[in-house]
Amino acid sequence: MTDETPAANDTESEPDEFDVDEHAREHDPEARVRALQSLLIEQELLSSDAVDDIIATYEHEIGPKNGARVVARAWTDPDYRERLLAEGMSAAAEVVDVDEDVVDIEVVANTPDEHHLVVCTLCSCYPWALLGLPPTWYKTPEYRSRAVKDPRGLLREEFGTDLDDDLEIHVHDSTSELRYMVLPQQPPETEGMTEDELVERVTRDAMIGIDRLAEGQNG
Repeated sequence: MTDETPAANDTESEPDEFDVDEHAREHDPEARVRALQSLLIEQELLSSDAVDDIIATYEHEIGPKNGARVVARAWTDPDYRERLLAEGMSAAAEVVDVDEDVVDIEVVANTPDEHHLVVCTLCSCYPWALLGLPPTWYKTPEYRSRAVKDPRGLLREEFGTDLDDDLEIHVHDSTSELRYMVLPQQPPETEGMTEDELVERVTRDAMIGIDRLAEGQNG
C-alpha cells in the first residue's frame, strides 16, 4: 500500500482550508467576470450575443474534443505519445488548432501503478485550450481542498472512482503559467479502433483524472 504523493512540480504542502475559503470569498473570479461583463455590455463595448457565442464555442465545439483528439492520437502513435509527454502544448498543436504560445500545458500519463488528478488550489486554472470550460465542481473550495488532502476519498465518494490502495495517486496543482492534463490508459477493448472511433471514447473526466476510464483498471 502506498500513500498519496505529489509528483514533481505538484503541490508540496496542503493548503489551509480556511485560507482557501477566505480567498474564494474575497477573490471570486466568477463574480469579477460577471461584473466586468455587465460593465462592458452597459458601455456597449460587448454584446450579450457575443458572450453567448464564445461560451457555446467552448462548451460544444471545443469542449473536451481537442483533448480527446490529442489522447486518441497518443494511443495510436507511440512516437507522438513521447512528444506529447515531453512537450505538451507543442505536441497538441500538431493535432488540433490551438495557440501553443497562449498557455503551457503538461500532459501526465496514467499507468497500471499510478493515477494522476488535476486541481487548481487557488482559483480555477484549467487547460481550457484542450478541454473547454471547466465543470462547476472544479472551481469549488471543497474540491480544491480535498483533492490535495484526501484525493482517494474524494474520487471514491464524490465521483464513484474507487482506486485500489496500492495505486499511487499524484495530485497536480495547475497555475496561471502551467496547466495539467491527464493522458488516460487506453481501454483494452478499444485496441484496433481508428483514431476517430477512439475520440468518442475519451471523456473530459478522464483527462482531469476523476475517472480511470479503462474498465477493470481501478487497480
